[in-house]
Amino acid sequence: MNYLAHSFLTFTDGQIVGQFLEDFIRNKDRFSFPKDIQDGITLHRAIDTFTDSHPAIHEAKKVFAPLVRLYAGAFVDVSMDYFVANDLSLHSLAEWKSHSLRVYKVLNTNEEWLPENFKKMLVKMEHDDWLYNYREDWGIKFSIQNVLNKAKYLDKDIPVFEAFLENKKYLQQCYDDFFPDLMAHAKEINTLIQLEN
Repeated sequence: MNYLAHSFLTFTDGQIVGQFLEDFIRNKDRFSFPKDIQDGITLHRAIDTFTDSHPAIHEAKKVFAPLVRLYAGAFVDVSMDYFVANDLSLHSLAEWKSHSLRVYKVLNTNEEWLPENFKKMLVKMEHDDWLYNYREDWGIKFSIQNVLNKAKYLDKDIPVFEAFLENKKYLQQCYDDFFPDLMAHAKEINTLIQLEN
């Protein structure tokens, strides 16, 4: 899953920080953070493992695999944020806006724990309100292009966004089959985390 889904599937402010940090730190550094942030890192990993093994995600990857092969999962992650952002059974648009603002506030409040490369990205994320704007086609197009630009072995002009648009209905079904299971799993993992604390 991508940034919005990870930020939504949290239960404390510290977990928000940990969820975002996971992709920016070395494994051995995870224990240098406060326990609540470590819990977010643990939750992030559990979400990723569950996501990678879910049958609906395997189906969704087939949309992008002919274009990007092993990178298909990264583009599925981005695509799922579009459906999370548009899922009004989770939040109204006003609540999604409030969620985005809260996440930026929590991250900025915990700036001391953020690596420099993440701080630079956070400035852009907040300025363009990535989390809220994932609900827009242009927001997902921007995010898809970001992945293409960072991918070492992919041409920057591969029509991934066009594949997303052409298969949006199918990807929506994959999301519907997947996300309730992921929410239940995140709650279970959080319960285990709290029992260990």
